[in-house]
Amino acid sequence: MDLVLGFVMVNEKNLGLSAGIVGGFGLFFATLFSIFTGLATDFLVMVSDFYPGYSITIIGAIIGFVYALIDCFVFGYVFGWIYNYLEKKK
Repeated sequence: MDLVLGFVMVNEKNLGLSAGIVGGFGLFFATLFSIFTGLATDFLVMVSDFYPGYSITIIGAIIGFVYALIDCFVFGYVFGWIYNYLEKKK
């Protein structure tokens, strides 16, 4: 962490990576949960509209993991960049 003018700056890459890992594993385990229990299928069918190739299968869980990892990484990185930009403007 860098300390600039008393404010803590976040590392965009680390924030993006942690968000990506959490998002990827979240979708992966949600898919496995749905495969074994049959629950949450409506939500995961909606997810398949956004992630081409994703389905409620074991292979789909891996594909979804990759999509969610990338998607959440980008979101976390941009969030961290905006946060640091606004902190510097104070």
